[in-house]
Amino acid sequence: MKTIKVNVHLLAVISMTLWGFSYVWTKIVFKYYEPLTTIFIRLTLSSLFLILFIFLFRKSETIKKRHWKLFLLSALFNPFLYFVGESYGLDRVSATIGSVIIGTIPLFTPLAAYFALKEKLSKINIFGLGVSFIGILIMLMKKDFSLAADPIGLSFLFLAVAAAVIYGILLKKLTIHYSSITIIAYQNGIGAIYFLPFFLLFEFNDFVKITPNMELIISLISLAIFASSLAYIFYTSVVKEIGISKGNMYTNLIPVCTGITSYFVLEEQFAFAKIIGIFVVILGVIFSQLKKLSFNNKL
Repeated sequence: MKTIKVNVHLLAVISMTLWGFSYVWTKIVFKYYEPLTTIFIRLTLSSLFLILFIFLFRKSETIKKRHWKLFLLSALFNPFLYFVGESYGLDRVSATIGSVIIGTIPLFTPLAAYFALKEKLSKINIFGLGVSFIGILIMLMKKDFSLAADPIGLSFLFLAVAAAVIYGILLKKLTIHYSSITIIAYQNGIGAIYFLPFFLLFEFNDFVKITPNMELIISLISLAIFASSLAYIFYTSVVKEIGISKGNMYTNLIPVCTGITSYFVLEEQFAFAKIIGIFVVILGVIFSQLKKLSFNNKL
């Protein structure tokens, strides 16, 4: 039992690390492609990779008719709405700020549980939420109290946060019936179909004008296989084993990984306020989970 638990938490760390890297890979791809093109190719490659894996290792599962609505709805929130928010947000703000805001997902999970499942919010949840908002403000506000990041980009990122929280609730229901790889393969395939008409209508003409180089190809393949396939499979397994609240707690690792990678790969500058803001946000996430984790441990 202990070995299983250790493996689950290791998978959580690996998935968050891969998602941390994904912000840097996305920034690199954005030098060549627009967001819709990036998302469509990323999901298409991921779906093909997962379908090939399922075929080779005979992991195929038949989706029951009554669950198709849940698959279609969950794919609407993630990957569709989540990637719209994340990609257009990252197109306007730095990779580090983007990852920090996405890292607040655990804070909003108890809020979603309160309204959807009627679970009560503890005082430590509310305190943690407030602390993390202070951390976000430290990162986003200049000395004259004006925004240090594009407000439209921030709005898109918070759309991604909302989509991820709702998706987490829907995902938990799917994990009862299907394996992680089946869920992600179908959701990414459905997501690619959702994005296809928008890609063809708005960005296809620009897409055909670009000649891919190795930097672009490697970044796209990394996004598809590591971020959109393996990371999501690992995360789905984590949610199935330890639940959405404990699983989401690990997202506070994303901004740390992104910040370090951005510094070395993208040469992103680390102002003192940004460093303080990151730590305050992470501290808030930890506070928001303390009582819940302690309660679960007693069980």
